[in-house]
Amino acid sequence: MIDIRTSRLRLRELVPGDIDPLADMLADPEVMRFSVGGVRDRAGTQQFLDWCRDCYRDAGVGPWALELADTGDFVGFCGVGPETVAGREEVNLGYRLARPYWGRGLATESVRAVLSEAFEQRRYDSVIAIVEPDHVASIRVIEKAGFGPGREADFSGHRVRLFRLYRERWCDLTDTDRAT
Repeated sequence: MIDIRTSRLRLRELVPGDIDPLADMLADPEVMRFSVGGVRDRAGTQQFLDWCRDCYRDAGVGPWALELADTGDFVGFCGVGPETVAGREEVNLGYRLARPYWGRGLATESVRAVLSEAFEQRRYDSVIAIVEPDHVASIRVIEKAGFGPGREADFSGHRVRLFRLYRERWCDLTDTDRAT
């Protein structure tokens, strides 16, 4: 079980009780504007939730629920999970916030917490981020986290930018002890 705290957020596993706020968020066309999968209905949300739960069981990671630390309000999700890109298994960073929480720095805060877990606890060598080329806000979050310049790539029939961050760079950026 994951339970990560930041100054404003709690990150935890998504649970069946998250279906309503998660479904509301994933049904919002503005929230899903840059998603390669598009808007999800409740059945699609349930499939996503089931996939997350499978990731926790099989890989020990996955998209984690974000909630405000002081109120417990559902904000969105952020985490890393397995993703096949160009025939290669990668560790992919993904995040999505409900619209009322945009513009507060919560995406950046959650991404940093997830990357800390990924590199410092899980010891992944690298993490990728797949971003729609026009999603300027998401690209800013990725750049603030230290990812290198993205390159164009095809993913699920879409043209995307693929970013990569190596553990060594993360450790340099955060002055983390790199001892194994």
